[in-house]
Amino acid sequence: MSNVNSDEKGYSFGQVVLASFVGVVGIVLFVLLVAKIFGVTDTIEVAEPTAAVSQVEENIKPVAVVEVAAAGAASGAEKSGEEVVKAVCSMCHAAGLMNSPKIGDKGQWQPRIAQGYETLIKHAIEGIRAMPARGGNPALTDGEIASAVAHMANASGANFKAPAPKAAADKPAEAAAAPAAEAKTAEPVAAAAPAAGKSGEEVYKAVCSMCHAAGLMNAPKFGDKAQWEPRIKQGYETLVSHAIKGVRTMPAKGGNPSLSDDEVAGAVKHMANAAGAKF
Repeated sequence: MSNVNSDEKGYSFGQVVLASFVGVVGIVLFVLLVAKIFGVTDTIEVAEPTAAVSQVEENIKPVAVVEVAAAGAASGAEKSGEEVVKAVCSMCHAAGLMNSPKIGDKGQWQPRIAQGYETLIKHAIEGIRAMPARGGNPALTDGEIASAVAHMANASGANFKAPAPKAAADKPAEAAAAPAAEAKTAEPVAAAAPAAGKSGEEVYKAVCSMCHAAGLMNAPKFGDKAQWEPRIKQGYETLVSHAIKGVRTMPAKGGNPSLSDDEVAGAVKHMANAAGAKF
C-alpha cells in the first residue's frame, strides 16, 4: 500500500531533469529580456565594431612614417675617441700587436708624435704598413679617427687637441629633414635599398688579415691547411658562429661590430676555402 502511494506522489528522474532544464531556460530568457529593455545588448553590439575599426586603423598606418622615425633614431652623434679606441684600436694597440705602438708606451709613441697630429690622422685614415685603413672599420668618420688618434697619443705623452664630436644636428639640413609630404608616401621607403655587403675577400683584407695573415694570437694562418684542418672539421656553421660571437682571443666579428653576419660568413668561407675547405 505504501509503495503505491510513493509512486503516485513522487517524480521520476526524467521529470526532474526536464523541470530543471525548463527552469534554466526560463532564467536565461528573463535575463536577456531585462538586458534588451535596459539597452545592455545595444552597448555590446556597438563596442565590438568600434574596437574592430580601431584595430584596422592601427594596422593600416603608413609604413613610411615608421621608417622615417627609425632612420632619425639611427643617426646619432659621433663616438668619442675613447669609445673608438675601446671598440676598434685596442685590438692591436692594447698589446702592441704587429708592431703597433702600445697605448701608454711613451718610448714607442715619441717618434710618431714627433711626426705631428695631422700626419698620424692621415696614416690612421688611409692605413699604413700592417694597419688597415680606419683600423679596419670603414664606418668610422674622419672625426672619430682623429679623436681616437688624440686619445691614444695623449695617453702616451702628446698634447693633441681632438675635434669636438659632431652631433646629429650638425648634419646638413637637407639630409636631416625631408618634406612631410614625401615622408608619408611609400616611394622614399621603396627607393632606400640597403647597400650591398662586402665580399668575403674584402672583409678578410680589411679586418681578418690583421691576425690571420701572420697567425697572430694563435689565429690559423691564411692558407695553412694543417692549421685550418681541425677547424674545418667543426663545420661551416660552427666556424661562422665563432666568428660572429667571438671565441678565445678572437673578438666578436673580428673587432668590427659594423660587419653584418653575412659579411662575416663570407670572410670565413674565403679563408677556409683557401685552406682546403669546400664551403
